[in-house]
Amino acid sequence: MQFVKTADLLPGMRLAKPIYNKMGVLLYERDTKLTMQGINSIENFGLIGIFILEPAEPLPPLSKEDIEFEQFQTIYMFKLKDNMDLLQKGKTPGSMLDLVVSIQTRYGVLDHKVNFAQTLRSSVDFVYKRSISVAILTAMVSNRLHFGPQERIALITAALLYSYGYLHISQKILDKGDELDQGDMDLIQLNLERGYEEIQPAFSDTKLPSLALEIIQQVVFANSERQKVKEPTAKLRQLTDVLKVCDQFDRMTAMSINKPPVSEIAAIYYLRSHKTEFKPKVVGALSEAIHILPTGACVDLSDGEKALVLVENPADFLHPMVLKFSNNVIYDLSDPAIAQNLYVKDIMKTMDNRISIDETTLEQFTGDKYIHDMTARFRKRKMEIAARHTSKV
Repeated sequence: MQFVKTADLLPGMRLAKPIYNKMGVLLYERDTKLTMQGINSIENFGLIGIFILEPAEPLPPLSKEDIEFEQFQTIYMFKLKDNMDLLQKGKTPGSMLDLVVSIQTRYGVLDHKVNFAQTLRSSVDFVYKRSISVAILTAMVSNRLHFGPQERIALITAALLYSYGYLHISQKILDKGDELDQGDMDLIQLNLERGYEEIQPAFSDTKLPSLALEIIQQVVFANSERQKVKEPTAKLRQLTDVLKVCDQFDRMTAMSINKPPVSEIAAIYYLRSHKTEFKPKVVGALSEAIHILPTGACVDLSDGEKALVLVENPADFLHPMVLKFSNNVIYDLSDPAIAQNLYVKDIMKTMDNRISIDETTLEQFTGDKYIHDMTARFRKRKMEIAARHTSKV
């Protein structure tokens, strides 16, 4: 799989990911061969580029939930853009609350982990895509932390609007990525504060929760030299902590034309190593909401070897059961004796940050009766541990 800029697309290239319109209607299915008409449509649609399959590359497996996840990301992104366009014109974003409720209804009540797929971003659309991504993450984390309905709605609303000020920043600066000088960072800070001032009237004109505005204020003015925010209440601090964790996770794992993303596990390692800035309880809730080391993932181990995750560990995602490729030996990384000398260092991903193994390949390793019985016992034991942990929360 490779990323190809729109200007470099050629007839006959095969799509690796589906393309939807703003209403979520499928325009081009995966594995579709591009025609000149299709390329023109992609240009008119404003896409900076798309993922293309290699000539002999099989179509990567995607579940129905995975496909719907990408579909709703597209729908939500355009709805958010419509509302932000209204804000820029000084008008009321009438459907913003509907968008918030939709995200909460779909992703704030899940009882299972999801594959959190990122979308490719450019300086033109990253505000909308980042905001949607972070909003979905906050919805899932809020659910894991058992927040009340009003707090969840407020947090999702804040996630959708906290980056609004970036719309005032030139693409020249945004295209620098991480290569920002102090002047650039000062300008960004001023525009984030300007954005906060502009969205305030929307909270008076609509039913958007005022608590969301307090969360945004805490985030936007955290590093401000012009204005200091008052000390937050314990609850406001907790909500702000969730937004900060989800924001940082998204920044690190998002796909950009400027730099490649890091893996989910690398991002989690980073968050865990900065406990003062990113609260462990929130990071834990995030790791319980999305797949970090799922069954079927190919991983790099601390000894330099590669392995396959045979069974995800619901009690502790960092310590699954793996099969090392070099010696065909199974290791239970939740065993303290083994974990002292062997751990997962990173995960092998495809170019669009997906797990790089398919179900057919996985079956070749798990079809053996001995392995099947062993993994079944491991899964049962870890599920029991996870259930006991959940009951205590």
